[in-house]
Amino acid sequence: MTKRYNYSFFILLCCLLVSSLTYAQQINYVKGKVIDKKDKQPIIGASVVIVDKDKRVIKGVSTDIDGNYSLPVADKTYRISVSYIGYRSTAPVNIDKAVINFQLEPSENQMDEVQIVSRAKTNNGSGMTIDKRDQTSATVTIDAKELEDLQSASIDQALQGRMAGVDITASTGDPGAPMQIRIRGTSSINGATDPLIVLDGMPYDITIPSDFNFATSDENNYGQLLNIAPSDIKEISVLKDAAATAVWGSRAANGVLIITTKRGSIGPPAISYNFKGSYSKQPSPIPMLDGNQYSSLVLEEYYNAGRQFSTSEFAKQFQYDPNDPYNYYNYSNNTDWLSAITRVGYLQDHNLSISGGGEKARYRASVNYFNQTGTTIGTDLNRVSARVNLDYMVSNKIRFSSDISYTHIDQNGLFTQNVRDVAYTKMPNQSIYEYDEYGNLTSNFFSPAATAQGSFLYNFDTKKVTGTFNPLAMATAGSNHQLGERITPKFSLQYEILPSVLRLNGSFMVNINNTKVKTFLPQIATGRPYTESVVNTASDADGDSFTMNTSMTLAYTPKLNDRHDIIGFLRFDSEDSRRTGQYLFSTNTASSYLSDPSVDSRTNYTGSASSSLGQTRSVGLLANVQYKFLDRYIINGSIRGDGNSRFGAANRYGIFPSVSGRWRISGEPFMKKANKYVDDFSLRASYGKSGNVPRYDYTYFNIYQNYGFSYLDNAGVYSTNMELTDLRWETVTQSNLGITLNLFKNLNIDFDLYRKRTTDLFYPGLQVASYNGYGGVDMNVGTMDNQGWEVNLNATVIKKKKIRLDLSFNIAHNENVIREVSPLYPRENKGRVTSNNVYKVFVQENNPFGSFYGFKFKGVYPDKNATVALDENGNQIVGPNGDKIYMRFAYPSIDYVFQPGDAMYEDINHDGNIDYKDIVYLGNGNPKLTGGFGSNLTINGNLRLGFNFTFRTGYDIINGTKINTTNMYGFNNQSTAVLRRWKKEGDVTDMPRAMYGTGYNFLGSDRYIEDGSFLRLSSVVLKYDFGKTFMKRLGMKSLTTNLTVQNILTFTKYTGQDPEVPIKLNGSNTVIDNSTTPPIKTITFGLTANF
Repeated sequence: MTKRYNYSFFILLCCLLVSSLTYAQQINYVKGKVIDKKDKQPIIGASVVIVDKDKRVIKGVSTDIDGNYSLPVADKTYRISVSYIGYRSTAPVNIDKAVINFQLEPSENQMDEVQIVSRAKTNNGSGMTIDKRDQTSATVTIDAKELEDLQSASIDQALQGRMAGVDITASTGDPGAPMQIRIRGTSSINGATDPLIVLDGMPYDITIPSDFNFATSDENNYGQLLNIAPSDIKEISVLKDAAATAVWGSRAANGVLIITTKRGSIGPPAISYNFKGSYSKQPSPIPMLDGNQYSSLVLEEYYNAGRQFSTSEFAKQFQYDPNDPYNYYNYSNNTDWLSAITRVGYLQDHNLSISGGGEKARYRASVNYFNQTGTTIGTDLNRVSARVNLDYMVSNKIRFSSDISYTHIDQNGLFTQNVRDVAYTKMPNQSIYEYDEYGNLTSNFFSPAATAQGSFLYNFDTKKVTGTFNPLAMATAGSNHQLGERITPKFSLQYEILPSVLRLNGSFMVNINNTKVKTFLPQIATGRPYTESVVNTASDADGDSFTMNTSMTLAYTPKLNDRHDIIGFLRFDSEDSRRTGQYLFSTNTASSYLSDPSVDSRTNYTGSASSSLGQTRSVGLLANVQYKFLDRYIINGSIRGDGNSRFGAANRYGIFPSVSGRWRISGEPFMKKANKYVDDFSLRASYGKSGNVPRYDYTYFNIYQNYGFSYLDNAGVYSTNMELTDLRWETVTQSNLGITLNLFKNLNIDFDLYRKRTTDLFYPGLQVASYNGYGGVDMNVGTMDNQGWEVNLNATVIKKKKIRLDLSFNIAHNENVIREVSPLYPRENKGRVTSNNVYKVFVQENNPFGSFYGFKFKGVYPDKNATVALDENGNQIVGPNGDKIYMRFAYPSIDYVFQPGDAMYEDINHDGNIDYKDIVYLGNGNPKLTGGFGSNLTINGNLRLGFNFTFRTGYDIINGTKINTTNMYGFNNQSTAVLRRWKKEGDVTDMPRAMYGTGYNFLGSDRYIEDGSFLRLSSVVLKYDFGKTFMKRLGMKSLTTNLTVQNILTFTKYTGQDPEVPIKLNGSNTVIDNSTTPPIKTITFGLTANF
């Protein structure tokens, strides 16, 4: 590996040496100004292009805010032309002087024929820019200007519903929570599922190392994409098919998200300040019972279960006896616990940038401060980031670029993720704060050691909180503090070996990332006695990663005749990622003010310390050629070899080819008449393969770990995993067929049909013989398919001088199916059917990944006769003596006989017994349709009104909140839905009877599975530009303000607080609503000033 880096550095040093020899070469430039001929005002955004003798665009630029432009000229035969919507385009003129100014004449007919058109450009995935009309693969690009008025901590939040085939969901609504991104579905069971992020041409790691222990934290409250300030981003592109992602190798098997940051342009220093201030709130929660309704319910539960509530040791908490002041005052309330931990959220976002440059050097520097207070108490986020991008033209042949970014993140989250879940079910008659014996409310949290609901519990193995607690005390006193520091320097050198023909580009990037997570749980948040080990729990985790990326690209773009064009390049990539982590945990620190786990404990100490390290290395070599004939027939072929250290020596390297093509039908002679209104009509096709790697390092080694106990004062070690020397690449084979249709110069349609098959799936935990000492083993076996279609549509409905209306629409359909399952897959271990609130979740052939299985709910038994078992013909089943057989559950192991008021489940096999034979497929969490649509209305060029809708349809949610708030099984508070519960024979309802600690009224069934489909008004933007003439009087170039409303309306049948629920990241791929903070509604005021 060291030798490989030495070679890369050697090549870069050679390039630097060449630059020193050619430094004196003069750079030829043409510059000037474009103004309106009538009013002499500068024209902003005019397209200035240099063309060759055949009128082909060589290079282009848009004029700046003062109408200035500057372009390098490599050939004296080149000419220059200017065009802008609403003006007559200039004819190409010779470049015979260094300064050429243009005056454009307004045109009444905006559809006049333009002699030279600067074609839209796109990134082909390798950092090379090509004509968008020559793209042969499935890609989609969005300008960050379309997102600049939206308030988001990271750019992926603003991309929801904007790109067909890119499904983005919020993990929670807490500050800093990441978004889940799936491009064309989920293509792996145990491998990586997130797309590769590429920042300015280099991979940008956003994953959390699997060997870093975050204690009570998890991926739901840690978003590494936060390190990129949205205000620094210029453009986002998504590569979806294998031909497009081939450039990036194995890490791109799940698609690629390419982020391009803003850079400097020629002109005087331009200063820009942007401010956004937001007010946010949560959608309305589920209505819950008040204290009186709750107390009545508890008494009814006990009565139906045949118990005497008065004998309970906690009966005093429901007797409301004034002679018992402690219980009377502390347990006679109507507490809304969810409201108690919920607040209005506020946000401020400041961004200051300066950019400019001359003919040789261009720069852009920015600093950003972001502060957000979450809508759940105890959550907030602070971010400070800075970025400096520099481009320096050493000579006509050499260009040097450096990008340096720094981010500091300070984030507070909840100690435990189930605070809102507990708030929903916490007994409402309990007080938040403690009353003294005289009925005076104190400032102390009321956190008794135990209540009727139970007590606080803590699992020292999983570091997870269970049981019950005071939710406000937990949210306020418990802490989960995360600090992140990230610095990313990147250096690039481009050498034009043969100008416009042969170019060498070398890049080197270092990604230094440090993450600290510190948690503390003081006694007041638990209520347990100081002598117990669960109080004053403290942990400290520290993770460091150092990633070094190098890239060398040799691009060949020869100048051929009008009939032939060719682009070829070779690319070599390498990556070395090293990680270290330390974790310290202890309990019962000496004081609730001492949160350091290294301090001495008082008594009943429980503690642990661990450390980890890991290293992943990879290399890749790509050869790619694209050939175009007659501007109509385009074919692209590539082959990439990848090597990754996560495999054993026998399977470390993989070869992944791809091929794609495009036939521009509109260029055929028989389409000549139609070209008056058909701008482009093309067919695209692609086929290719890519590889995926396991999640973990060192799979081909036996990893040994210290045993937690000793014997005869000797500590032992044990093997944690089986040596997997034959683990192979997970291979994703994808084919794509697409159509591009552009009409009337204002309607663009892209349609893609694709199929993606993953073979040699990484299956986790397959069964092996018990005598080998391992519970399971990972193997390559199984097949998964994703297939579907996508549509992107953009149209300019009105395009006049004073008014413009743009419409956009995208929709995508994806179908996920498991085609092959290993016979060693432990299907029967995935959920116990004899317990309430349990669904079987396993991988089943011909069903989607993420499917769940359970019973079919048919309602509630209204009376005794309804509980009689029936055969398949509807006849009563009788016993040997002619006695009626009543419906049972889990006979003979449990043999519960259903009673009137119990939940009724479908007896699939009509045997009178509800058991595992009656389990059926119930649904899955993969949406059938995703997308969005919107419009932008611009009036007089300075007033804009825009809106955007997003939608997801055809996916199922396990409503865990509904399970917990309607089971009527214990002392948990319930929703107002239980007011319609069954109470006496003859009642017809869908809500079973209340029964304490017994019965099977909330088995895993379709009763709790709901359609999560929704249509959301995701944003409404009103923006006003005060005009350049007016602002010049104030010494400013421009000033714009905007008012943005986000997530204000959601149309759905889902009964939970919000239908946007993420996929559970535990290998099951299920969608379960566990009462986490939902996506928030936001009103934002924004201001942008340019100087």
